[in-house]
Amino acid sequence: MNPRRLFLALLLPLLAFRMWLAVALPITGDEAYFIWWGHIPDWGFYDHPPMIGWWLAAQLQLGSAAWWLRMSSVLQPLLLGTVVAWSVPYIWPRADEERRWWAALFTMIAPASVWNVFITTDTPLVYFSVLSGLAWLRARRDDDLRWYLIGGILLAGAVLSKYFVVFLGFAYLLDILVSARRRGWAGLAIVYACCVPALTLMAWWNAGHCWPNYMFNFVNRNEDAGLSWKTPLLYAVMMVYLLTPALALGLLRPFRQAAGEWHGSARAAPAEVRSLAMLTFVPLVMFGLLSLAKTIGLHWVLSFLPFAFMLLALALPLPTLARMGKFVALFAALHGAAAAAISMTSLETWQRTKWYDGIVLTFEAGEIAARLKRYEADYTFMSNGYSDAVTMGYNAGRYFGVFGEASSHARHDDILTDFRQLDGRNILILRKTAPASGEYAPYFRELKVETFELRGVTFYKVLGRGFDYVHYRDTVLATIKRKYYALPSWLPVQGCYFCDRYFPGQSCQR
Repeated sequence: MNPRRLFLALLLPLLAFRMWLAVALPITGDEAYFIWWGHIPDWGFYDHPPMIGWWLAAQLQLGSAAWWLRMSSVLQPLLLGTVVAWSVPYIWPRADEERRWWAALFTMIAPASVWNVFITTDTPLVYFSVLSGLAWLRARRDDDLRWYLIGGILLAGAVLSKYFVVFLGFAYLLDILVSARRRGWAGLAIVYACCVPALTLMAWWNAGHCWPNYMFNFVNRNEDAGLSWKTPLLYAVMMVYLLTPALALGLLRPFRQAAGEWHGSARAAPAEVRSLAMLTFVPLVMFGLLSLAKTIGLHWVLSFLPFAFMLLALALPLPTLARMGKFVALFAALHGAAAAAISMTSLETWQRTKWYDGIVLTFEAGEIAARLKRYEADYTFMSNGYSDAVTMGYNAGRYFGVFGEASSHARHDDILTDFRQLDGRNILILRKTAPASGEYAPYFRELKVETFELRGVTFYKVLGRGFDYVHYRDTVLATIKRKYYALPSWLPVQGCYFCDRYFPGQSCQR
């Protein structure tokens, strides 16, 4: 099996398949969330650094179609596979042709590379992290400070994408520690120095905006975190899937074989071997440790998978790679067949699942928006959950706020919606479930609940006239302040949009 021919043969079919998915699948709640970041760009956003918002703000200048906004994700595995193939000879000059193309092929047709066309914070993160890692590996060949500088600039881009990039920065540190050379320390200093402006920007923005990145990632979203045997097992199963069972088995071989025993013309200098092993294993092990107390998101680890594919391609015997290549190609084909089969089913096929009402809202958001259009002149549109709100907002072409407490994931709406300005106004709240008796009556002068049915799901329109802002502030907003804006006293707070807006003179700090 010739990996280069297979890579080139699969390139266009994979692109066509991913483009089909990008066109056929509706925008999901997470995607709509980040699209609204692009519509209202800022120096920072509630739960993550700002890069994906800036990224989408640029794309939105040319259009808002789902396939266009997903284009960076659609092209990602093909571009990264090509970059990996191009990079290997520069990192390991004696690597033979087959190995570089095995690394490229595994990167391009791994399971997530087949179907993941969605917009997430990890879209720019993967680009910046992988390119930074490749620059680091090139720099480690001869401690070329120019490549350290390139790697540092790219790492700064990753820092502005997602905080989990700290695992990659830590891998760089450990790589230097196990093979300390004076010029290597200088290179690490350059890499870290490049990240200082990005970190300074995030500290400045957070200090003036209630420290939302800290509160979300380290406090509010971790209320249910705790030691569990299930989450590490789930992480292990997820990694076996993402790598495919065949490649995961290759990484389970003794570390000496995965990172020390090299075959044929791929034999490389020890420092280069250790560097690639560090970039592969350090982040994945750190995620494994984190999984002891927290569920690891599937997309969190995508930045580090290309390094694992490169390590396998350069470490294992060529006959083993050929067998693995057949399995990975078959595994990719099964994903395509499964997607084709699912596309032939109707929405009603999923009616017995607990997600059916959300599926209908996502796929039929345009129709739901059309049914609400007659209210848009008299009502401010909202929902009781942020995912539903932003999904409806994308399809309706107007922002939907969040009414009620919702969850920690709904808090970016606290930045965008000012309930003071809604005092006395009319508000329409779209729900997938029936409101509890008396749930909304205290907040409106008049209240009416209407329903409509779509594909077997009943949707509820809560029509409230004459919003009572003061009562809402003293109940709902006061609860949100207590639960989600109890800032630690040690944080340097320069401003807090939530407390300054609704509770002037009251500190949010504990």
